[in-house]
Amino acid sequence: MDRAHAVARHLAARGVQIVSGGALGVDGAAHRGALAGHGATTVVLGSGADVAYPVRHAPLFCAVLAQGGTLASMLPDGTQPRAGTFPQRNKLIAALADLVIVIEADVRSGSLSTAAAGRGFGRIVAAWPGSRGCERLLAAGAAIVESESDAELALAGTPRHRAPSVIDPIAQQVQDAIANGAVGIDEIVRHTGLTVRVVLRALPMIERTQ
Repeated sequence: MDRAHAVARHLAARGVQIVSGGALGVDGAAHRGALAGHGATTVVLGSGADVAYPVRHAPLFCAVLAQGGTLASMLPDGTQPRAGTFPQRNKLIAALADLVIVIEADVRSGSLSTAAAGRGFGRIVAAWPGSRGCERLLAAGAAIVESESDAELALAGTPRHRAPSVIDPIAQQVQDAIANGAVGIDEIVRHTGLTVRVVLRALPMIERTQ
């Protein structure tokens, strides 16, 4: 949350509009960072634009509007949030953005669907290393963001990438499988055709290159 707040504040202070999903955690931190940077921010809701969700963020949404920001939704007024409305929201976030930055994500995080939509729209996708979902994005070629200046570079169209590492060919197969969505040893084995023992031997080699 501190990282999201800092990046959003830095960019907003330089006139960049911050777009996020209004959720508790990183989303809210990004919106608050934009407000702290005296910039505007767009909240893309997984509900109708007149339905404050999460309810705890109703004061935040009021502050966004008071500072010239926007509440946006693809859904009719009065629509309550449901599991299926959030993937729609994530696509709209990606569509509105010039750059998609994932600060932290697990392997099943909705943020990865936003990143996938961003790629589909031809946006630059960047990730902050450390969490499993972000490491997967980086392994698949996402730009790396480890500071506010990295975010500026990516936004300017000159993103920074991790230096390629030379690893064992078998470890590369395992890394490619993970990048393509394999979760857990069994899925990696199915993707690669390798044995469990070989996969387990390769995983420490991949970790050392991250």
